[in-house]
Amino acid sequence: MSEPRSAHHQADDAKRRLRPAALLFEPPEALEDDEHFFDLESIDDPRDLLARSTELTLAFREAADRATEYQAIAAAQLADPRRFDALSVAAVAARADWSEDYAQRMIEFGRDLLRHGESPGQ
Repeated sequence: MSEPRSAHHQADDAKRRLRPAALLFEPPEALEDDEHFFDLESIDDPRDLLARSTELTLAFREAADRATEYQAIAAAQLADPRRFDALSVAAVAARADWSEDYAQRMIEFGRDLLRHGESPGQ
């Protein structure tokens, strides 16, 4: 049976849910240490470890989703036929190390984002 959470821990948990975890760059010395990852190894309480690692997981997912949207917008802009230097689907694919089929889908996704005036992350 688990012990009840203190009011302090519950308030901290509520605050964490309202904002994604900060994605800070690791200091260079930490990158050399395979056991070091966002200071998770220093968290002794498994509840806190689960909470912080979950925050990081969600933050990384959000960051990956936003980066994908920026990729799509850039691909659409590069392939825009109105540009004098427009790239072909094959050229966009080569530049991003994608298949041509995936590049085409990303270009269309980017065009949809641009058409609807959406910024990544909205």
